[in-house]
Amino acid sequence: MVKLRLTRMGSKRAPFYRIVATDSKKARDGQYIEQVGYYDPTKNPAVVQIDADLAKKWLANGAQPTDTVRDLFKKHSII
Repeated sequence: MVKLRLTRMGSKRAPFYRIVATDSKKARDGQYIEQVGYYDPTKNPAVVQIDADLAKKWLANGAQPTDTVRDLFKKHSII
């Protein structure tokens, strides 16, 4: 099963996340299929960049977003 989820990047106390399509059995920061966007909560306001066409393609193909990714998609009118 393919999931759309966050993978953590950045250093200690400075998290930066990529929104990726990955196999649900892979590790959180492991290998992923494709990067859909990114999310930087350290900025004020938080910076979110999502490739809407790519996200919609993955959702149409049956990928399941995690709760956090679903909230980000709703905020940017993708879902």
